Amino acid sequence: MTTEQVRETVNSILLVIQIVVIGIAAISLIVGGVGIMNSMYTSVLERTREIGVMKAIGARNSDIMLLFLIESGIIGLVGGIIGCLIGVGLAKGVEFVATQELSTAILKASITPGLIIGALIFSFMVGCISGLLPAKGAAEMNPIDALRYE
Repeated sequence: MTTEQVRETVNSILLVIQIVVIGIAAISLIVGGVGIMNSMYTSVLERTREIGVMKAIGARNSDIMLLFLIESGIIGLVGGIIGCLIGVGLAKGVEFVATQELSTAILKASITPGLIIGALIFSFMVGCISGLLPAKGAAEMNPIDALRYE
């Protein structure tokens, strides 16, 4: 086997690994979004009377919707921060092990500040999108029914 053939084989293996990791990330993203949505529905249910009080004292639908969207966005952002920390740690760990085992820096983790910032903005947006339906439901509550809720 020539060096070129070895390089092509390694590249094809890395491509398959990359596709699998992207698939796992997509599934994780969907599960995370559903989890945020479920948490926000629970939050709306638990805070029904609070929503009724806010509406009774003059809060607009947009105020209540914004409140729940920011909350869901922050949940997404916290998840993004945790994910970035774990991802950077794993990437650097794999890079270190590969360097130790192969005695060469064949794998180099390339993590830029722009990538981290983009991931955090994306996770905030996923949180906000996941919170849209619960926030809309909270905003459209009838204040009288919300105050009567037990």
